[in-house]
Amino acid sequence: MIRSLWVAKTGMDVNQANLDVIANNLANASTTAFKRVKPTFEDLLYQTVRSSGSQTSEQTQAPSGLQFGAGSRLSGTSRILTQGATQRTQNALDVAISGNGYFQINLPTGVAAYTRDGNFTKDNQGQLVTAQGYVVAPGITIPAEATAISISEFGQISVTLAGQAQAQQVGQLQIVNFVNPAGLEAIGGNLFIETAASGNPVQGNPGQNGLGAIQQYFIEASNVSVAEELVTLIQAQRGYDVNTRVVRASDEVLQRLAQV
Repeated sequence: MIRSLWVAKTGMDVNQANLDVIANNLANASTTAFKRVKPTFEDLLYQTVRSSGSQTSEQTQAPSGLQFGAGSRLSGTSRILTQGATQRTQNALDVAISGNGYFQINLPTGVAAYTRDGNFTKDNQGQLVTAQGYVVAPGITIPAEATAISISEFGQISVTLAGQAQAQQVGQLQIVNFVNPAGLEAIGGNLFIETAASGNPVQGNPGQNGLGAIQQYFIEASNVSVAEELVTLIQAQRGYDVNTRVVRASDEVLQRLAQV
């Protein structure tokens, strides 16, 4: 069997995987706080016909070896954690993290999840929750009679009650960070969970110990560059096309051999 058929097949596989990643990035170009994903590839094993430095005569050595590659494969995907642009909103409970950190979310299953999506609201009990209704840790309740809500860059949440001129603090918003945030596992819904690769969460107040500050009335946009993704899309498409031509050329060679 011609080796090039299987090598080209691996090339088609990796370019298809690249297209899948690009499609997901483009689909989430408008998703709040989405971080674009970049695939990484590696070459496969090699068949060594002649090693570099092997003897070609009693007094000479081969300056280079002779190897045939087996193609390539997808080795992993990594998230690009650059800060997305901030977009101003009219919601007093919308907050963005300017810098490092994640909001901690308490899932109904008891598992802690993490997100940079600060599009928060109140539930029927006045608790600060996500758009899916998950409670934002450490659990903050906004009084129903509050007429104004203020969230400082350090995460202090204060409200002004009806009939009172002085604002009072009702909670402290905290965020967490990880040694390797790229190691977090995405579970959908703009949520991540910790893994052995990410390390344990380190909790603290915003704006302290390397954690980002809070920006009220803002949300973080996706960091996907549509133009960059389209250029990468064209490259992946052309790569797939070139590998299909290799398959076609190998098939023509086999046809010629069969006609002999």
